[in-house]
Amino acid sequence: MTLVQLKHFVTLAELGSYVSASKALFLTQPALSRSIQLLEEELGQPLFDRIGRRIDITPFGIQTLRHAQHLVQDAESLRNMGKRAQTGKEGRVRVGLSSGPGAVLSVPLLKHMALHHPKMQIEISRGNPDRLLDALRERELDGAIVDIRAMRPAEDLVVAHQVEMSAAFLVRAGHPLLKRKTALSIEEVLAYPLASTPLSDEVARMLTERYGPKANPDDCVTLRCDDTQALIDVAAQSDAVVLTILAAARQLKPLRMSPAMQSTARFGLVTLNRRAQAPGLAVVSRVMDLVLRDAEALIGG
Repeated sequence: MTLVQLKHFVTLAELGSYVSASKALFLTQPALSRSIQLLEEELGQPLFDRIGRRIDITPFGIQTLRHAQHLVQDAESLRNMGKRAQTGKEGRVRVGLSSGPGAVLSVPLLKHMALHHPKMQIEISRGNPDRLLDALRERELDGAIVDIRAMRPAEDLVVAHQVEMSAAFLVRAGHPLLKRKTALSIEEVLAYPLASTPLSDEVARMLTERYGPKANPDDCVTLRCDDTQALIDVAAQSDAVVLTILAAARQLKPLRMSPAMQSTARFGLVTLNRRAQAPGLAVVSRVMDLVLRDAEALIGG
């Protein structure tokens, strides 16, 4: 039996007439009659007594009707739930945010969901990119927003969206380095504690090419932590210098370097290849684009 047959049966039982039921279902009467006949054959019992042009539901039909109504209603509820999930109105989405994206995106993303998708369940996990990508592979996350420069190439992962964010050496207002009238050398910066999240090989190579071997993060970073916001707070309360994206630390001031820093982080929404995406990820990607691009535009402006 099929849900279509059960819907035909429910409609016929509720309207009590092949003529009325056929019109309601947009079927011909012979097609409706054949559908009911096939259902009766599978159930092994008649659902209706046919008395001339009149039909009466049988005792077995009455018993079956209650179950059939529930099944048809449940199927319709599932269909509507799927439509609401597709539009981001309901459902659940689990997203991982590495340190940089988390510092900029966590609050705006949660706020957007609360205001515009109050029935959508969102779960945010924070961690380093490797741990988040492992969780993605284990189906514990639906997507992860990480600095894709820290990713190793992998056939099982897909980068759906990318946003570039400007990065710099940042200090608190009133820091001694801000009093210098000329661009700073890396030696002057490294006279102070340097704070950073673990950096990708690509960023490490860029730093050493631009500023020499003294800028190798393995040697020069003295305060290393996965939590960008914690490092920003330390820089705001001390003379430490933090290397991070400007959008995450609006209260800090960028240092003018010689040569110029001209560095960016490249954040991407990573999903598992050949896996059906959770509908809520479409909402996450839109918010990601809006928030990160707006934050970068404000920095540029």
